[in-house]
Amino acid sequence: MELRHLRYFVAVAEECHFGRAAARLNMAQPPLSQQIRQLESELGVQLLVRSTRKVELTPAGRRYLERATLILGAVQEAGDEVLRIDAGLLGRVAIGFTGSATYELLPNLARSLRVDLPDIDLDLKGEMLTPSQVDALLNHRLDVALLRPPVRNPDLVVQTLRREPLIAVLPETHLLAVEPAIMLSDLQRDPFISYPSHHRSVVYDAVFDACQRAGFTPAVVQEVGETSTLVSFVAAGLGVALVPASVQHLRITGATYRPLLDSTSEVELAIAHRRDEAGTHVLRVLTRIREVLGESTRDSAFATGEQIETS
Repeated sequence: MELRHLRYFVAVAEECHFGRAAARLNMAQPPLSQQIRQLESELGVQLLVRSTRKVELTPAGRRYLERATLILGAVQEAGDEVLRIDAGLLGRVAIGFTGSATYELLPNLARSLRVDLPDIDLDLKGEMLTPSQVDALLNHRLDVALLRPPVRNPDLVVQTLRREPLIAVLPETHLLAVEPAIMLSDLQRDPFISYPSHHRSVVYDAVFDACQRAGFTPAVVQEVGETSTLVSFVAAGLGVALVPASVQHLRITGATYRPLLDSTSEVELAIAHRRDEAGTHVLRVLTRIREVLGESTRDSAFATGEQIETS
């Protein structure tokens, strides 16, 4: 039995007329009648009662029509599905967000991607340090990463999306919390809450360098990997911190953010993916993320695999 036999039978059953069914199928009537008889012979069951004026379904024919319609519908659906997959409109994409970008970018990107690519299943993972994201990309646990450069791995493509300054996070009870902006050097006697050291966090290195330029070495009393925990510790009065400016979208009672007057330190936010990424659904998501973030990177530049600056 072939699918064409099911299509022939459904056409005859729905039209209840061999002539109309043949016209619908764009074929001659005698071959159609022959194919239906062949189907009945193969099944060993009469599906149609024929007369000179009309064609009627037997009870077995009515049930067979139901099943044949479902089968043909499933075949059509499967064909449509593979076309959508090939076009990048269907699939699963795992996206990682560095902790300091989680609270600004994740909600906006999730909303936009769900509206524009509703059939792509998004697996969003926030509060990931850059080394963890790099490892997850290489091991295919992530497809896309929003992270902090530098990332020097020949198997990854990294594109810098923007730069942002460091700002201070203070307890609301801090003496400087009443000021609209502060000097970084005024925090030299404060204990610092920081991201992890030993090259596990790019922001840690940027904070350390900024403090060095301001004339002091920060006295780190606690290292934490999650931005929400870092800001919570500051809110609890355990110390102060420096974070990328986008973190101020995270509001925690007891903590307040202030710009720095004597620091020009900036950190970068970049998008990364595997160099050999071929999934059209992943590439479509990458394109949409760049659009949402207001980027217009040339395809040729993005495909070079170099760390690209586009600010």
